[in-house]
Amino acid sequence: MAAGRHGLIAGLDVGTTKVVCFIARIEGQVMRVVGIGHQVSRGMRAGAVVDMEGVEQSVRAAVDAAERMAETTVEEVYVSISGGQPHSHTVGVEVSIGGHEVSEPDVRRVLEQGRHRDEPGERRVIHALPVGYTIDGTPSIRDPRGLFADRLGVNMHVVTVSSAALRNLAACVERGHLRVAGVVAAPYADGLAALVEDEMDLGVTLIDMGGGSTSIGIFYDGNLVHTDHVPIGGAHVTRDVARGLGTSLTDAERLKTLYGNAMPSTADEAEMIDVPQVGENEEESANHMPRSLLVGIIRPRIEETLELVRDKLRASQFDRLAGRRIVLCGGASQLQGVRELAQRVLDRQARIARPIRVAGLAEATGGPAFATCAGLLSYAKLMREQGPRETAASAEKSGLGLKRLGRWLKANL
Repeated sequence: MAAGRHGLIAGLDVGTTKVVCFIARIEGQVMRVVGIGHQVSRGMRAGAVVDMEGVEQSVRAAVDAAERMAETTVEEVYVSISGGQPHSHTVGVEVSIGGHEVSEPDVRRVLEQGRHRDEPGERRVIHALPVGYTIDGTPSIRDPRGLFADRLGVNMHVVTVSSAALRNLAACVERGHLRVAGVVAAPYADGLAALVEDEMDLGVTLIDMGGGSTSIGIFYDGNLVHTDHVPIGGAHVTRDVARGLGTSLTDAERLKTLYGNAMPSTADEAEMIDVPQVGENEEESANHMPRSLLVGIIRPRIEETLELVRDKLRASQFDRLAGRRIVLCGGASQLQGVRELAQRVLDRQARIARPIRVAGLAEATGGPAFATCAGLLSYAKLMREQGPRETAASAEKSGLGLKRLGRWLKANL
């Protein structure tokens, strides 16, 4: 795979319900998707690997479909992670620079110290993003280079995940003869794909409603400042429907997609739907039920998920920075009524996200369910711009990633 500025990049979103692979070609400042592959996910539960063989087969199938469409072969991919009990916190680091002008090596040194702080337990740092510098205690310095100071400090947003979960995911990808070029937290990738610059600057909460879990990302002043997750997703709604209506998981997913709604209406009681029963193949054996019964099962679970998100936001101490706007993405956000219910529960304006920084996506793959994979391409392009020898980890250490991200966003909006 070409490693140059005009080469190919690949993103792999391994989710609980689906595995998606995008292959894109970089043409100047434009990313054009040339290969798309997506398969039903097997072996994942709540964003974590529970069956390596199943995950490996799903990954191989998705990547193979994308490679056939692109008529090329990829050797490395950027992978998203939504499981592994992600944890987010901010750390402050300060170093003495002796009163001279702040230089690039000084910035690198303070970022190195922030990144290599020991994390408790078996956890792995996947992002260490600078969210603001200090000069002799003066906060909110965006770029300290060229200023004079005795002490240089930085506040860093550190995202960690379980080491075991990360190793298991990487092992499944590598068993498919692929190299993991970088691992990206799902809400960070979603933000790169779907948020406009003003939203990042003024404050916004991004909610990725996936199949096995719901991820949360708070952006402010152009930075990702907080991440969290709720271990409930769209698959839980499907299981509730299957249990409540006595039907199979496949039929429950179909009923949820075709007739489901998170907001009840007066017409629900009069509209009848056919619900196939488990083990019955004949259409005559299907039960006829009012649509209101289906809505009555779906709404409580979606409402519970949003209430847990609200509690997480209040506990994060970043709730006020998030402003009055939320952006919804992920497959479960496509369910009718979710946006309206989110506005009611969270008391904020809401919109459904779509990938806005890649070209070549068809309508079927250009919706909120594919935002994470599109964001992986944006992250990969950003890392390629650091130089062919600089990896994602070293780019984060350099402290230049967010500044270049800002310039890249302006150039692509």
